[in-house]
Amino acid sequence: MGLRAKIGMAIAATAAVVAVLIGVLVHNRTVDAQFDLAAESIDGRLQSLVQDRAAGIDTGRAIVDPPDLPGPLKDAVAHGKRGVYLEPDGPKPHLWAATELGGEVIALKRPYVRERETLRSLDRVLWLSGIAGTALGCVVGLLVARRLGRRLTSSAVTAQRIAEGDLTARLPRGGKDEIAQLTTAVNTMADALAARLQAEREVTANIAHELRTPVAGLVAAAGLLPPSRPTELVQDRAQRVRGLMEDVLEVARLDARTEEADTELRPLAGLARRTVAALGEAAGAGVEVRVLSDGLVETDPRRVERILVNLITNALRHGAAPVSVEIERGILRVRDSGPGFPEALLAHGPQRFRTGGGSDGQGLGLGLTIASGQARVLGGRLTFANPEGGGAEATLDLSHSLADRPASGGPSPDGSPSTTSSDRAPSDRSPSDGTPSDRS
Repeated sequence: MGLRAKIGMAIAATAAVVAVLIGVLVHNRTVDAQFDLAAESIDGRLQSLVQDRAAGIDTGRAIVDPPDLPGPLKDAVAHGKRGVYLEPDGPKPHLWAATELGGEVIALKRPYVRERETLRSLDRVLWLSGIAGTALGCVVGLLVARRLGRRLTSSAVTAQRIAEGDLTARLPRGGKDEIAQLTTAVNTMADALAARLQAEREVTANIAHELRTPVAGLVAAAGLLPPSRPTELVQDRAQRVRGLMEDVLEVARLDARTEEADTELRPLAGLARRTVAALGEAAGAGVEVRVLSDGLVETDPRRVERILVNLITNALRHGAAPVSVEIERGILRVRDSGPGFPEALLAHGPQRFRTGGGSDGQGLGLGLTIASGQARVLGGRLTFANPEGGGAEATLDLSHSLADRPASGGPSPDGSPSTTSSDRAPSDRSPSDGTPSDRS
C-alpha cells in the first residue's frame, strides 16, 4: 500500500471516528434534554392537579391509584416522594408522574412517542452528516495525500537521478514543512557530493597529466636499456604504468561528460570480428564470435572496439574460457565460463579503484568503468549479469543505433549463425594495449 493511500485512509478514518463521537454526544445530550423538558412539564401539571384536588376541584385528568403504575415509581410514592418515570416497555413508550395525596396515588400518564420520533429523525440526520463528513474527509485526505505524494515522488526521482550520476538534478524549494526540510537536505547533499566528485576528478586528472611527461621519459629510457631479462621486466612495468595513466586520463574525460561520438555506419559483426582479430596473439585464449543476426549501426567504431577490448580482456583475465561474443540485431553479449561478476558490481555497477574479482585480485576497476562510460557516450547501455548456466555476461545494447538497411556478413542463407573463432598462443604480454581490466 502506497503512502498516498495510507494518508488518505488515515484522514478518512479520523473523519469517521470524529463523526461517530459527535453523533453519540449529540444523541445522548438530546435524549437528556428531551427527558428533562418532558419531565418538567408533566411534573408541573401533576402539581397543579394535586393542588386542585386538595381544593376539592376534580378536573378528571388525574389517574387515581392506577393499577399499571410502574414499580420504581410506585416505590418512590410509597416513600412519600413525587417522581417522574419513563416507561420504555410495550409498543409505545409512556411518561409517568405520580405522588401521594390523602392515602391515594395521584398520577399522570402521556405518550412519549413524539420525542422518540424526534430522536430518530435526529439520528438519521446525524448518520447522513457523518457519512457526508467522512466522504468529504476522504476526498480531502486523498487530495492532501496526492500533493504530499507528488512532492515525495519528485524527491525520490531526483535522488535517484543523483545516484545515477546526474549531479545537476535539484529539487524545487518551497514551503516550510518537513518535506521542504527534506528538499533542502537533498539539495545540500547533492551540492556537497558534486563538489567532492569534482574535486576528486580534478585531482585524478591533474595527477595523470603531471605523470604523463615523466612516464613518457621512463618508457623512452627503458627502450634504451641493453637487451636482458631485467630490461624486459622494466619495459613491461613501464608500459603498464603508461597504460594505467592513459586509463585514468580517459576516465577523467568521460567524467567531464564532454566526449562526443564520431559516428559512422558500420556492420556490428565486422567490428566484433576485427576487435577479436586484433586481440588474437595477445589474449592467450580462444574467443568465439557468433552472429545470430547482424545489422548496420550508426555509431563510433573506435569506442565500440574499446568497449569490446575491455570486456573481452576482463572475461579472459577474471573469467574462464571459452569466451563468446554474440551479435543479435544491435546487441553485443560477451560471456565467459568463470565464477561470474561479484554481487557488488551487479548491485551498484563498476566502481573505479575497487577490485572485487579474479583469483589474483589484480586490477583497479578501470576497465569496466571505461566501458560503461564509453557506452554512455554512444547513447547505449552496458549491463552486467550472471546467467543461470554459469559465468558472467556483459551486454552492450546499441539497438537504438540500428540503420534500416541490412548488413552483409550476417547469418547464412539457411539461417545458421556465422561463427568465427580465434585461437591464440599464450603470451607474457598484457592483453590489448596494456590496459588493466577488472571484474569490479
